[in-house]
Amino acid sequence: MSEGTGDAGTVRLERQGAVAVLTIDAPKTRNAVTDPPVLGPLVAALDEVGSDRGVHALVITGAGAAFSAGGNIHDIRNRRGMFGGPADQVRNAYRNGVQRIPRAMANLEIPVIAAINGPAFGAGCDLAFMCDLRIAGESARIASNFVKLGLISGDGGLWFLSRAVGSAVAAELAFTGRAVTGAEAAALGLVSRVVPDGDLMPVALALAQEIAANPPEAVRMTKRMLQQAGRVDLPTMLDMAAALQGICHAGEESRLAIAAATKPAS
Repeated sequence: MSEGTGDAGTVRLERQGAVAVLTIDAPKTRNAVTDPPVLGPLVAALDEVGSDRGVHALVITGAGAAFSAGGNIHDIRNRRGMFGGPADQVRNAYRNGVQRIPRAMANLEIPVIAAINGPAFGAGCDLAFMCDLRIAGESARIASNFVKLGLISGDGGLWFLSRAVGSAVAAELAFTGRAVTGAEAAALGLVSRVVPDGDLMPVALALAQEIAANPPEAVRMTKRMLQQAGRVDLPTMLDMAAALQGICHAGEESRLAIAAATKPAS
């Protein structure tokens, strides 16, 4: 797989069987995702994963002591780059910049796991909630802290957050902007589990491998159904389920899986 590099950081995309691991490695900015040397390669890596039918699950993490600090706080303070200029210019910068991440994430048909290895603040928090599953290390800190900077989530993060944890918890996090620990995140349902920092990647990879071992098209269809839950009414969901199930029953993937599951013990 590929590696994107730049003066401000690196995005590494590695393959372990049917599992891909995407690591944001920009230590100078604590893995900020808004810098072009990270943003461009990050979106390109997500697109590459999405086009590779041999990848059945993806793990996203950050290098070093942070998952992602979100936006480059120095650029925000100095109103540089995508954060500078009049309101309409900033609007276009967001639409053509950091909002490329949620679009790329939404296009992924495979399950995505966030391995949160430290602070996941602002847009970094948003990235975690664009993933289907989240596992936190003990040192994880999660904060949708935009209001503390007089800002809002500009990359659609609140849409993902509210879908993941419900409107009440999302509102508490968004209105207060406070950071929660890994243990607090688990209690609030923000992550599925908290593990010692040293176990984070092995646990995330084991979960990804467990998912990737299942028939891949059935997993893709299951993700599609989960994405539609709460967006469509029950009759529409039932129609979709019937149509996708028809494809499954008629397909070779299901035939082989059922044959293997019902094979007499030797």
